[in-house]
Amino acid sequence: MTAAFTCHVPEMARDESVDTAPYDWCPLPDINDNDEFRSVIKKLSIYFDLAIELPSTFEQLRTTPAGACLRDLANHLAETCQNPLIVNALLALKWHYDNERQDQTLSEARASACEIVAWRFLALLSDADAMRFCLCEIPDSRTPRQPSHDGRGRDEEAQQQQPATETAPLLPRRRRLAKTSPNGMRLRPPGGSSRQSLCLDDTMTPAAGAGDSDPAVTFRTLNGLEMAVVSGAKRFLGRSVVQRIVAGIWHGDIIFWDTLSVRATKRPCLYDPAKTDLYSRLRVPKYLKTFEAFFFLIFLYLYYTVLIQRVIESVTATEAVLWVWIAAFCYDEFSEWLDAGSVFYVTDIWNVCDLIMMLLGCVFAVLRITGVIRQSTALNNTAFDILALEALFLVPRMCSLLSLNPSWGILIPCLKEMTMDFIKFMVIILIIYCGFLTTFSLLGRDHFTLVQMAGVLGKIFFGSSYVGFDIMHDIDPYFGPPLMIVFITMSTFLLMGSLAGLLANSFARVMDAAHVEYVYVYSVYVLEASTSNRLTHFYPPFNLLALLVFRPWRLVLRGDDAFRRARIWLLKITHTPIVAVIRLYEMLTRRSAADGLSPLSGSIMAPGGGFRRAESRLDAERPERGRRRAKRRRLVLHSQERTAVEQGSAEVDRVALETRIGELNSKIDKLTDLVLEMKQKEDSHLRNQDS
Repeated sequence: MTAAFTCHVPEMARDESVDTAPYDWCPLPDINDNDEFRSVIKKLSIYFDLAIELPSTFEQLRTTPAGACLRDLANHLAETCQNPLIVNALLALKWHYDNERQDQTLSEARASACEIVAWRFLALLSDADAMRFCLCEIPDSRTPRQPSHDGRGRDEEAQQQQPATETAPLLPRRRRLAKTSPNGMRLRPPGGSSRQSLCLDDTMTPAAGAGDSDPAVTFRTLNGLEMAVVSGAKRFLGRSVVQRIVAGIWHGDIIFWDTLSVRATKRPCLYDPAKTDLYSRLRVPKYLKTFEAFFFLIFLYLYYTVLIQRVIESVTATEAVLWVWIAAFCYDEFSEWLDAGSVFYVTDIWNVCDLIMMLLGCVFAVLRITGVIRQSTALNNTAFDILALEALFLVPRMCSLLSLNPSWGILIPCLKEMTMDFIKFMVIILIIYCGFLTTFSLLGRDHFTLVQMAGVLGKIFFGSSYVGFDIMHDIDPYFGPPLMIVFITMSTFLLMGSLAGLLANSFARVMDAAHVEYVYVYSVYVLEASTSNRLTHFYPPFNLLALLVFRPWRLVLRGDDAFRRARIWLLKITHTPIVAVIRLYEMLTRRSAADGLSPLSGSIMAPGGGFRRAESRLDAERPERGRRRAKRRRLVLHSQERTAVEQGSAEVDRVALETRIGELNSKIDKLTDLVLEMKQKEDSHLRNQDS
């Protein structure tokens, strides 16, 4: 994909005077409303290659004049750009720069610049427009689309003309955002989910030209929030304007399906209780995760019952129900993996636990069925032993809802980071351990076998140092004692001390960005529950019923409306009790809000933090280009003061900035005094020589 992002930047004459703003010589990108995703990326990459020429940290780009060009770009995009793919392009560029191997420090600065511009651009919009930009999916450039005569894309017209499928287009644009390019693009190929084919490899397309790859093929069907997760834009996800959208998706204030019918299409919109189909509330992530916790609670009860009874000779009714639960869980996870794509699926650490649970459950089922058929006690005991391992992941998985709490959620990235560092450090320990094991085994070959010596060194490594002192003379009377003392010293003090320090640094590094890490975990948790493109989503174990009833017929009636109506009919029959509970809960919460209690916490519909009137700066009267250029000089002069207070409390950041400036002034004064003192000594020395 490198060729798609990398552009040859023409040499431009610069004004080297001190008064010249750093971006006076850098033309702002002219992004048209109908530019393709690939074209938007190239125009932005040219600007970033010209504007960011020196390595800078994220904070330097955010709080110093070095990043003034980024604010100018964000203002320019907010005032002139209506292309709905702009946020996706910025985050795709961040992913590219993060993975660039040449000149990594400069690439990291450009990646940070892309992230800063993305959230500053959204901060200049209304929440309604920010929602449309963040939830716009990258189109699949391999599926052509012809523009219609009235200026709208055919995907909007298809809502009335084409039958809906399980994977309908996510974002049919409004007229203002639906301008199509002459080449034409379709948001999603009808009748297929292309998330499952997400791949971060270079993907060549014939239309891309020789030596060029199309990034739209790599990131197709991902929306802006999913792009932020894939690219690791944690600070972008932590911005308040983005978190209002994520919180709205979690609480169901932003929905993707407002009706459950054959002609339904997936599109982001605000929830309207008077118009929205009640069964579409089954797709709300909060209710999905709540029912998931209830499902795991029953799973755990069946699990303990089967292991405590431990009937070897036959399969009991409880064990048969447990098999049904395991099968429903595996099918649900498989469907989620197909919808989300492997890259996005593994970003959630709980999904990794799910994969291990699926593997253990399948091994248990195979061994148990084989043992019952053959009446083998050994195989049955092994099957139950394998099932006992399931508790290592089932119990934490049932408590996964605790990750929504900031106090618990921040521990997950801490453990993940510490585990990665531990595995890296264990490679060094294993190399040293193998060297000493080989030496001690050869020296003490008359008294110890290789397995015995490995056990002894393992005990020493885990703290039993006295074992080494007891046997060091038996290994070898001359070489044994000094080598054992060296090994004990290294393992007890050097290696274990270094490991403890490394893990402490990993923990402190994550805790320093605790809020950003928690927001990332929370966002992944919400988005992976809302990425499904299926019209009907069955909760487990009802998904097995849909699989057994409709999967064989789907091979024959793939596009038949009667088939989709039957699935909707089955969904309504099996999920009516769940919908009734959801309806009762929402009635009680709305009544509580009407009585003066606080509404849904974190919801974008909450007073003071909800969606403002759907009026964007993009629709306001835009200033003339010359007037905006004239004000640019003042933007540079005041950029440091304006950006220093951009996040958090303005007063705290201002005091911190003044403290840093004071420290720099103090150091400069000391250096000035030192230079003057050296000058005076030199002058006095010259006068003494002259006299």
